[in-house]
Amino acid sequence: HLLNYSEGGKAKRLESSMVVIGDDQQQTAMAKTVGLPIGIAAKLILNGSIQDKGVLMPILPSIYLPVLEELESLGIVFKEKLSEA
Repeated sequence: HLLNYSEGGKAKRLESSMVVIGDDQQQTAMAKTVGLPIGIAAKLILNGSIQDKGVLMPILPSIYLPVLEELESLGIVFKEKLSEA
């Protein structure tokens, strides 16, 4: 992701990227980045950590924060670079 914005009258740019390498034909990068978040969310719902109800987009902090935290423990993270634009 590339985000250009201004702060205090200064142009800034935030670049966020994620690189994931698959392990084999089963544990591909796609399987990790699609399957793991869904599995983690399901586990969090089942153990009561996520109590939101209904069909929801993962834009609620109560959903995405614990999922991102567990993904980070599995080595899946976004790297961010801030610079003057």
